[in-house]
Amino acid sequence: MKMMDQIKIIYEKFIGSTGICTDTRAILTGGIFFALKGSNFNGNTFAKQALDSGSILVVMDEDPGFIDSRIIQVDDALSTLQQLANYHRMLLKIPFIAITGSNGKTTTKELISRVLAEKYRTLFTKGNLNNHIGVPLTLLSVTKEHQIAVIEMGANHQQEIEMLCNIAQPTHVLITNIGKAHLEGFGGFEGVKKGKGEMYAYAKANEAVIFINDDNPILKEMLGTYDKKIKYGNASDCNISGKQLTGNSYVHLEWRKKEDSGYHLIKSQITGNYNFENILSSITIGSYFGIEEAAIKRAIENYIPDNQRSQELVKGTIKILLDAYNANPTSMEAALRNFKTGIKGKSAIFLGDMLELGEEAEKEHLAIIRLVESYKFDLVVLVGANFKLAGNNFKANYFNTSAEALTWLRSQDLNGYQLLIKGSRGSKMEVLLDGLNSTT
Repeated sequence: MKMMDQIKIIYEKFIGSTGICTDTRAILTGGIFFALKGSNFNGNTFAKQALDSGSILVVMDEDPGFIDSRIIQVDDALSTLQQLANYHRMLLKIPFIAITGSNGKTTTKELISRVLAEKYRTLFTKGNLNNHIGVPLTLLSVTKEHQIAVIEMGANHQQEIEMLCNIAQPTHVLITNIGKAHLEGFGGFEGVKKGKGEMYAYAKANEAVIFINDDNPILKEMLGTYDKKIKYGNASDCNISGKQLTGNSYVHLEWRKKEDSGYHLIKSQITGNYNFENILSSITIGSYFGIEEAAIKRAIENYIPDNQRSQELVKGTIKILLDAYNANPTSMEAALRNFKTGIKGKSAIFLGDMLELGEEAEKEHLAIIRLVESYKFDLVVLVGANFKLAGNNFKANYFNTSAEALTWLRSQDLNGYQLLIKGSRGSKMEVLLDGLNSTT
């Protein structure tokens, strides 16, 4: 049977199903199970379990060893999932906004989705479903009731963004920025530019609208000349221009459309100067899609960060800035600079290794250590082999794992301190929260 014939058969089942599942631990009764493979798992071995648990169809790429009309055997289950998602996408005639970037893409996605939801039934990427599996699953969760979709796309190697764009077929795109993330997989900073730039290449080839930060010279160089672009930034000739207001612990800003005579004020509940451009991009996209100024203001001012991204927490007299979802040299430097400007009293930083940096790891960790040294924090805790190797003679508390640091932390008195906790996902720096005990 030809692949497209199989896709059509699966799609007919999908339309009447409860959804797609790739994990037998979360089987959807009445859903379709795709038996995907990974380095440590093989979904094909769970075909019978999926059927017994209520799946109406199993799509697999190995011989099941038994006969069941509810099984469709394909050449590659993952490729079939991706093609099914693309088939579904092409039947939907709504705007699809694709977002990528080295930093800030998840916060930006959350902000854009909340702004658009003021007027439209909006579907957006949940959690971290932004890769070759997550994007297809997100696309397949879009229904005929939705009016607009916001799709986050992550990548750690060349041609991944190109592939995701070909699956999702975005009508509008945004690259938040280009930083030192996934240097190992991309092959250095120029590789990051090339990999993320695949989104611009797709947009140009398919005449998609590009939203671009006009204050970012790297993005402007990558884009070159293109007519279907919407600019945001500080300059008055941008479609949306804005300026950050100083003297606030949260990001406050004023913005206006090019044709406006006055500015609109927004007082967000988001920390970090680096989030100014993320907020401005969500204003730009909201305005482009006809969201009124009052609704934009309401959506952004009501957004409170969570999921360990620039998340503010308080334990008694201890104030914590938790930014432990991920880290790379660019985001680590920005977080440290932002934390330093807001210190009032004693300060402590807990930094976990930045991963996927390849040959650049020692150099980039050393650069962060030198920045930390210049800031003279009261307490410095560094976790992981990369920081330990780069640290050399720098005086700090070094631990191999966050679990070891947690044991030490439980005996420390940090009452009255301000803390920054940041590290790559693999460093699991959020576990340190369990060691913070305030006597107040």
